[in-house]
Order: sequence, then C-alpha cells, then structure tokens
Amino acid sequence: MIHPTAIIDPGARLADDVDVGPYSVIGPDVEIGPGCVIGPHVVLQGPMRMGARNRVFQFASVGEECQDKKYAGEPTWLIIGDDNVIRECVTLQRGTVQDKGETRIGSRGLFMAYSHVAHDCVVGDDVILANSTQLAGHVQVADKAILGGGTLVHQFCQIGTHAMTGAGTVLFKDIPAFVMAQGNPAKPYAMNSEGLRRHQYPEASLRALKQAYRLVFRQGLTLEAAIARLQQDSDPSVQTFVESLRRSQRGILR
Repeated sequence: MIHPTAIIDPGARLADDVDVGPYSVIGPDVEIGPGCVIGPHVVLQGPMRMGARNRVFQFASVGEECQDKKYAGEPTWLIIGDDNVIRECVTLQRGTVQDKGETRIGSRGLFMAYSHVAHDCVVGDDVILANSTQLAGHVQVADKAILGGGTLVHQFCQIGTHAMTGAGTVLFKDIPAFVMAQGNPAKPYAMNSEGLRRHQYPEASLRALKQAYRLVFRQGLTLEAAIARLQQDSDPSVQTFVESLRRSQRGILR
C-alpha cells in the first residue's frame, strides 16, 4: 500500500489501509484517515488532518505553510473532511493565528487541477472548484457552491450555498445564496434554478426565489428595503437567501 520510494515522517499517522504512491512526501503532524489514496509525487505537510476516503492526485501540495507574509511558523492547521477529490497540482494551505488558526475543507468536494485554497478559508460540503480557481485568504464558500474555471476570489469574500460562477469570473464582493454570477468584475445574472431543480427543490421555492432575485437586483431598492420586504416571505429557501444577504461583510454583487 505504501510505495518504497515514498518518504513518510515517523510523526505522521496513517490508517492501516492508506495507499501512498511513489515519491510522495508526508511530513510530521499529518493524520490521514482510512481509505485515502495519495498519488505519486504528492507533498502533505502538517499540522494537517484528513478524513476518510479522500483521493489526492499527483503533484498536489496539501497542508503547506501559507503564503501570508505575517505567517511566522506558528503551528496552524488544515482540516479536511471525507470523500474529497483533490486533482493535479492543487494547493491547500494552512491557516494563520491572525484568524482561527485553521483552513477547513468539508466533505465530498472536487478540487480540479491547479485550484488553490489559501489560508483561513472555510469551504463547505459538496463544493466544486473548477480548474485554476483561486481563493484568497479568509474566503468562505458555502455548501454546494460551484466556481467555474479560472474564478478569482478576493480575500474575505463569502459565497453562498448553491451559488455558481462562470469561467473567468473575478469576485470582489459576496455572492448571495443561489445566485449565478459572471464577468470581471462579476455581476449577478440569475438564480441557479437548474442547479436547484437537480437538487429537487420544489417549484414553489424556485418561483419564490426568482421573485426575491428580482426584488433585490432589478427593482432599484436599497438592500435594506429589499430585505425588509423579503422577511415577510415564509419560504425557507427565500429566508436562506435573506440570511446570506445579512451576513455579507464586503457587500453583495449588484
């Protein structure tokens, strides 16, 4: 299960069935859960904890110290959930003590080739980062978001659940839940209705979300006025949308 050319530090902790490919390097304070497959030429550094059944492809760098000049060697963490696919040349980096001291990746994510997750990011479950997508530090990506190839995300941005970006999108502000955005700088253009249908959202919720989108982005209201009107809607999906508007720190795309 472990290729003889792999270099594994005695301080690393691997489940009995972990598969490690040729020429991979696993440093101290790395914990790898059962069923994981680490491909050839992978570098895993710690402190880092990886859950079960993750697959890491060649030339990925996972758990390396971050690229923040404030970082001074503190023992910060990268924490990864279960069933993620981490493709070629992906970089996932540890946190900083200026934030919570950890970068956190959820479960069942797909991190395509050359995507990057910087220090102190929080990435939810079932997230897809397409090829060459880049997250700056402190970014939050909610469950089931999909970021198209080459998406660039400014530090501290928040991306809501089921949000989606087109290829080459550049984000300087937050994307609310369920919204699709594209462009440089990014602009909203619709609700992710087709994605929600695939996740079996009821048609009544889709209609309510379309009305909520028009209220926020098409009627010229202030954000505060739009939120006040949306608070009266009893649909739970609309309230999820409203909560993502309220949480915004950098302002939403409009």
